[in-house]
Amino acid sequence: MLKGKRIVLGVTGGIAAYKSIEVCRRLVDAGAHVVPVLTKAALNMVGPATFAALASERPKTSLWEDTEPIPHTVLGQTADAIVVCPATARILSDLRTGRSADLLSATLIATRAPVIVCPAMHTEMWEHPSVQENLSVLAARGTIIVPPEDGRLAGGDIGKGRLASPAVVVEAVIGALLAANDMTGLAVVVTAGGTREAIDPVRFLGNRSTGKQGYALAEAAAARGANVTLVSTVHSTAPSGAALVEVTSAADMKAAVDRLAPTADIVVMAAAVADFRPANPATQKIKKGDGVPRLQLERTEDILAGLGGSKPSGQVLVGFAAETNDVGQNAKAKLSSKGADLIVANDVGAPGVGFGTDTNEVTIFAADGTETAVPMASKLAIANEVLNAALAKRDSS
Repeated sequence: MLKGKRIVLGVTGGIAAYKSIEVCRRLVDAGAHVVPVLTKAALNMVGPATFAALASERPKTSLWEDTEPIPHTVLGQTADAIVVCPATARILSDLRTGRSADLLSATLIATRAPVIVCPAMHTEMWEHPSVQENLSVLAARGTIIVPPEDGRLAGGDIGKGRLASPAVVVEAVIGALLAANDMTGLAVVVTAGGTREAIDPVRFLGNRSTGKQGYALAEAAAARGANVTLVSTVHSTAPSGAALVEVTSAADMKAAVDRLAPTADIVVMAAAVADFRPANPATQKIKKGDGVPRLQLERTEDILAGLGGSKPSGQVLVGFAAETNDVGQNAKAKLSSKGADLIVANDVGAPGVGFGTDTNEVTIFAADGTETAVPMASKLAIANEVLNAALAKRDSS
């Protein structure tokens, strides 16, 4: 997919630098011409011989040791994309301020190609206001940010800051190069996460959705040039280029979506909205000593059906069906009853599919009877396939 594309792979001195070796291999396997640029600090983590064996050119490590008199300018002008993996707090600061301290930072400000940064650092560093401010400024300038994951960090502690997987990094590069801004000017609304329906001020009814697929959809649509609004229960930083509306319950989500949907070109309901909620949530915490409470449930608002019944002309409405049995049959029934244009169905009981995973496997059912099976892939890749189907539906209307 990257045949003929020239990628500068910047590697900095984070402990996650070892993962950049796999990123390099995957980019080459995708057909890219990869030019590694390693900072002095990166050489403390990974060796140039490894990149010399795997990349398309020998790694470059200095402004002053290259046969090219102005290597940063040549690298910046000839690159189709630059990906920095991992991106330390220092390189983010350098890019934000335009500080050209070495070959990599000089190359980053000597290019007009897409720049993809993949931050990796300890949670305390990631959450520091200066780092978050730098990321916000870079995102506003169009830098593509591949956010870190939650997981085990270098010191053995657990938290946010772990480098995104090599597969996700490569998908971001592919998305930046191949999307070609085919959604420029389109207004897209995406919902993500599982709603929480209050039992009392402490407890709630919920589900296992983490919002990963919804966030991937928002990230992919923004990378393709869309004006994206993400309505989310996850309360996590929105992907680069997407506006975030935070909600909690099904009623909150309905209010937000009803406000945003009428002017949207594409609405993607990826959230797992509760079907039922407590009819009379307690105003104070229910005490164990009062005995086992009896919950009376009532139906929540059917957001997707409401959107289907009031869908403006030309709008594409996409729903999701997370199933555990009779996936195709249930998805087709939902497609018919909700008035959607597309239903994206998956078997959440299958390994590597559904809630909390980094991968997914879906079938896209269309109102015209067509079915598109999308094999196991990263959620970002799945997101782009869903958007492709939505655009195809829009073009055929």
